[in-house]
Amino acid sequence: MKYGYFDDENKEYVITDPATPHAWINYLGTGDFVSIISNTAGGYSFYKDARLRRITRYRYNNVPMDVGGKYFYINDGAEFWSPTWQPVRKKLDSYECRHGLGYTKITSQKNGIESEITYFVPTDENCEIHKVVLKNVSGVSKKIKLYSFVEFALWNALDDMTNFQRNFSTSEVEVENSVIYHKTEYRERRNHYAFYSCSEKLAGFDTDREKFIGKYNGFNEPEVVVNNKSTNYINSGWSPIASHCVEVELKAGEEKIMVFVLGYVENPVDKKWTAKNVINKSKAYDLIKKYDIAGVDNAILKLKEYHESMSHNYICKSNDPRLDRMVNIWNPYQCHTTFNLARSTSGFESGIGRGIGFRDSNQDVMGALTFIKDRSRERILDLAATQFPDGSAFHQYQPLTKKGNADLGGGFNDDPLWIVFSTISYIKETGDRTILDEKRKFNDTGVPETILEHLDRSVNFVVNNKGPHKLPLIGRADWNDCLNLNCFSETPDESFQTCTNKDGKNAESVFIAGMFLAIVPEYIRLLE
Repeated sequence: MKYGYFDDENKEYVITDPATPHAWINYLGTGDFVSIISNTAGGYSFYKDARLRRITRYRYNNVPMDVGGKYFYINDGAEFWSPTWQPVRKKLDSYECRHGLGYTKITSQKNGIESEITYFVPTDENCEIHKVVLKNVSGVSKKIKLYSFVEFALWNALDDMTNFQRNFSTSEVEVENSVIYHKTEYRERRNHYAFYSCSEKLAGFDTDREKFIGKYNGFNEPEVVVNNKSTNYINSGWSPIASHCVEVELKAGEEKIMVFVLGYVENPVDKKWTAKNVINKSKAYDLIKKYDIAGVDNAILKLKEYHESMSHNYICKSNDPRLDRMVNIWNPYQCHTTFNLARSTSGFESGIGRGIGFRDSNQDVMGALTFIKDRSRERILDLAATQFPDGSAFHQYQPLTKKGNADLGGGFNDDPLWIVFSTISYIKETGDRTILDEKRKFNDTGVPETILEHLDRSVNFVVNNKGPHKLPLIGRADWNDCLNLNCFSETPDESFQTCTNKDGKNAESVFIAGMFLAIVPEYIRLLE
């Protein structure tokens, strides 16, 4: 079956059938605010760290798999549906999803109502925009209600899924005009909150998941949408959501544009409040004011210019349009995305356990050097700080704290060589040798050492850890990670990444030996 096609002129992948084999997702965001969006509006958002700053909730391994996201529902009085197909999954008269560079646009039509929803994260902003355009193409006047829906996570995505005896007592929201604020733990121990705003005057709202969905309903038939009436209930404890209800009356041929902003705000500790128990909303106000209809259109143009600039560094012109498409459009976009996230979070990787990979990130630096040099330099320095004094490293680190993820440990013996490779690649591309004089501590301990010293210890770690055939030891794993899935543990439920490696002095790695022979001559050239 064919589910879509590439539109090279607009640099988009167009999906024409919503029932794809899996959720086909796009990554939104060029910096700290990241959102995952599927072709049917599933997905989630977070700030910097998918585990420690999860903004919206998502259920992995679900049935259906891609359930939970940034949803809209339309009720025209006769029936209700989702303009993104999910989660209601009623047959639409037409459907099209365009995954572009940093944005996703889902267009559909049913019962004479045409809808177009554009999801994107503006450059250098901690918010996500949902631009909704509704048009009456029926030939007669229409009166409908539009319901929005996001479900807030309680910040730490792992704790959010496990500590229910506590979580069902702590969530806190606030409604002010057309803005729903999520401020769980802001009073107690956090200096950040989230909000979901609507540009229109509301006919109603909901902030409690059970009130919105109903005790025995699902996302596909939420009680509020079925009854076509919001509860106006303020959540206290339980599961916080944000749902706006907007009444829309459209004459034949008339259209209505609405803007929804999902935002994240951090305040300095001494500026958390504007009065007793009144949170400081000034940054939220600024974001909401900035992204009116004109501001949204300007932000989309700026986003397209940003991604256009990434694809100008190298242009491929061949006799094969598929090769040109891959090299000129999608490879830079993919490299940018993997640089941001390093496979730490997706529709299959939960973002809860890993953090950002040491090996992955060094590889991603090499893919992104041509268009984000400054951020690549910063990433190398961050990775160096997660090394141990012997030159080895944490296999992952949490991007919010920039500290090694002790839950996953180290001992992956190919890791040290990757930072040598990425640093050499950085210097070749930029000519910036001053990075070697920068200083970072080893695992945040001791005195700071130069990056050159970090690289030296990386090389010596491999030299000093050889097996009986004088090949590098594999440690917990080399680049061929699957070798360690079973061979070191006899205890059920023990993590294969942190279990004891028997004596650790026999298993050798041809992979690391090959890397050593490829990278170390380059390192010698650098030293010379």
